[in-house]
Amino acid sequence: MRWLVGWSSIAASFGTVGAVGHHGEGRTVHPVGSQLLWGEPDPLWAVGDWRPDEIRVVTVATPEGAPTTRLAVLGCCGATDEQLRVGLLAARGGALRHLTAWPGSYTAVVQIGRRITVAGDLAGARPVFHTPWANGTAYATAALPLADLIEAQLDIGHLAALLACPETPEALGDGTPYAGVKRIPPGHALILREGSREITGYEAVASLAVAAPQADPVSAVEGVRDALVEAVRARLTAPRHAPETLPPDPGPVPGMGPAERRAARGAPVPGIGADLSGGSASATLALLASGLPGLPGTVLGHGTGAGERLLAVTFNDLSAPGREDEMERARAIAANPRLHHVVVAAGEEALPYASLESGPLTDEPAPSLVVAERHRRRLSAGSADHFVGHGARQVLDAHPARLADLLMDRRRRHLLRPVAALARAEGPSTHSLFVPLAVYRAARRLARTSYRTGLETAASLLPDANRDAPDLDTPADASLASLAWSRPGPAARWLTGEALAEVSVRLQEAALRPAFVQRPGEARARAALARHAADQRILEQAAEIRSQRLHAPYLDNQVVRAARALPESLRVQPGARAAILRRVLAGAGIHDLPPGWGTPSQATSTAAGRIGLRTALPELIALFDAPLLADAGLVEARVVRKALRAASEGEPLPLDGLAELASTELWLRRLVTRRGTCWTGTAAPRQRAVAGGVVPARRTLQP
Repeated sequence: MRWLVGWSSIAASFGTVGAVGHHGEGRTVHPVGSQLLWGEPDPLWAVGDWRPDEIRVVTVATPEGAPTTRLAVLGCCGATDEQLRVGLLAARGGALRHLTAWPGSYTAVVQIGRRITVAGDLAGARPVFHTPWANGTAYATAALPLADLIEAQLDIGHLAALLACPETPEALGDGTPYAGVKRIPPGHALILREGSREITGYEAVASLAVAAPQADPVSAVEGVRDALVEAVRARLTAPRHAPETLPPDPGPVPGMGPAERRAARGAPVPGIGADLSGGSASATLALLASGLPGLPGTVLGHGTGAGERLLAVTFNDLSAPGREDEMERARAIAANPRLHHVVVAAGEEALPYASLESGPLTDEPAPSLVVAERHRRRLSAGSADHFVGHGARQVLDAHPARLADLLMDRRRRHLLRPVAALARAEGPSTHSLFVPLAVYRAARRLARTSYRTGLETAASLLPDANRDAPDLDTPADASLASLAWSRPGPAARWLTGEALAEVSVRLQEAALRPAFVQRPGEARARAALARHAADQRILEQAAEIRSQRLHAPYLDNQVVRAARALPESLRVQPGARAAILRRVLAGAGIHDLPPGWGTPSQATSTAAGRIGLRTALPELIALFDAPLLADAGLVEARVVRKALRAASEGEPLPLDGLAELASTELWLRRLVTRRGTCWTGTAAPRQRAVAGGVVPARRTLQP
């Protein structure tokens, strides 16, 4: 786990500056295992196993007596030093957007005198957290260190909102699972001036009254192509890193080759690799990374990487049938001589819910905790720098609520194809005949519903979510449920009435607050992307392989911006993501794709989840025998155990909701049993987050 942390205080204004990490007269505190980037009076540290090229600090020469002007960029950034200096000068004048326009995934921190600016990303994969501390403000890219710093308790109200409405920013607010630790929204920056804080957006905001001019589809797709190519190029041109020294190879093992033995010892393969699932997202990255002109793996390659082949890793789940076509497409793509194909076969040991007793404590809870072992087995056969296709669906696909945006712009004819596709997905039945009309009515209702009315309606319906929860069996049902300003999450049906009532109050209060309102489709799409990016961040922590870096270019700022420029009429069409990526590859000179490329494969993951739940049922029942969630008043243990048994027997219950409950319970248990703290020094906190190591009674947990 890697993070940065710093703070801004008013202490220097009164001449009381002491040692680095000042926290009172003669007392210091600093993070464990940290690397100081700059010191007092507003220090900044990098914590964790950062690579040398992942930390870049640029300072602009200023006249004597002028404020210090410097920029720290942490992560993978494709900008040159000169570009960083230009961006620093632009940020000094207030143009924060320049800090987020470079290829790659990174966090930028600017110091101009006593003013500190920390820019978050657009998707939410690199969030920024802050909390009041020591007559100032501390900030970090992880919430747990700040919770340790202020000895925070759990915010059970936030956990309830996270389970009840995970894709509703109004319910989550700016909170975290730790009371007192706040998060800045995606697309915003945190500005600190001698301890005072301000949160400001750096993206241009479209008007609700006037529709934004529609971009030309051809130029918009070209923009996505250029952004993806630059995102991949930023990773390929970065310095190569060999895995750190591990225990020696024990020698030949029957049935295991060198790659398998290396994976068993927990070391990634040196070089560049990518997932190759047979889907369009990962295949696009693998083909781009292996075929970019002038880069390693091509005829025009140069330097030490000339002739290097890209390692393509395909995960073959032997326990869940139905992936034969996907595996065949992966093999066809891997026939490219620039790819070295490795198939990782796994059985029950890699199903969802496997090895729940192991795994590190992550920054926050997320549904990906129950599939961490599954991903770890795949990634252990990957490379030191490994591309993953996560986020493509949320970035490129159209959220169903965008149909309402089309009606607001009077573009009714663009609804024909998506509505017809939903009717075909229902199959030949009487119900399918009414799908087009039902979807059109729901989209028109959402287009005519104001933001305040939509939240108030959702708040009034939420307390009954555990009694009237619908079964979303078909794509049409899921699309109809998504055509609203807010809807309950899949785990809401198992929450207690008290928890749902508290989240309902949050929605009612949000409806009364003045806020900038986006179009419903755009707002729901951004919320879904933020939720997925947060889950991806936790997955990287839970399935982390030492010396390995996961790269998700679809979540990069420049890719997200380019995708948002795509016309809505193009995005809502069936198969839009595969068509866009096909044109991206064609623009990069890659035309030969296997038949069926881009076919969705969501059904296979659902089948694997059901099989994994059935296999791990005894462990899950034991997990919810005396759950901490029940001690906090969020669920009733008996109700959850009953739902687990019913789902394992094939009852059509939302598996995503059960995964969220299991992940949250698992995270709570790891949190309360952790040892140590993130801080050291004479003024280090005496207690870690969740003081006392137990979850207090619910009535004592009001923030």
